Amino acid sequence: MQPDDKSVWNRKYAEAPEKWLEPDPFLVYAWEHFLKPATPGMALDVAGGAGRHAIWLADRGWQVKVLDVSDVGLQLARHNAVKVLGEERAGKFIDAETVDLNTVTDLGRQLYDLVLVFRYLNRELFPALSSALKPGGTLIYSTYTTAQLKFGKGPTEPQFLLQPGELRQAFSALRVLHHAETAKDRGVAELIASKPLRA
Repeated sequence: MQPDDKSVWNRKYAEAPEKWLEPDPFLVYAWEHFLKPATPGMALDVAGGAGRHAIWLADRGWQVKVLDVSDVGLQLARHNAVKVLGEERAGKFIDAETVDLNTVTDLGRQLYDLVLVFRYLNRELFPALSSALKPGGTLIYSTYTTAQLKFGKGPTEPQFLLQPGELRQAFSALRVLHHAETAKDRGVAELIASKPLRA
């Protein structure tokens, strides 16, 4: 019997809680090049786990809702948020909700100035991610591609690996600000895109 996603991720977060503290360099890049001048607003961190990205953004004034299947991960996110931000600011800037994203098709309409997804792929959520963005809002997405197979680690099942060009095509209605696919240290696709102000 295959372990369910919740059990797998609960174990990962419990085994190495210190591993989930630093933001992905791609988020830092996106902030430096595209988000820094913007007024902080509402962000949605999809499959945000232990909150490393949410806490980093909250420390810069963003209000972040974190969704994840792992209650252990989200408990760690709350703990780390209090350590970094203090109890009052953590409560004000971070909202964490345990959700099985495999059962979700709606993330709300035009609620968020920023939606971010790191190392998570559920193609059925693509339309919901776009819908959740306010006009002018930004999507930051980075996850594995089929190029990851040559590294012999990470996901191997097709449903968890993007095909070449797939990420850009999936969000073709958005204005692409940055897109790259690399296979240097790992096979990943990266996208930063904004929702047009008018359809």
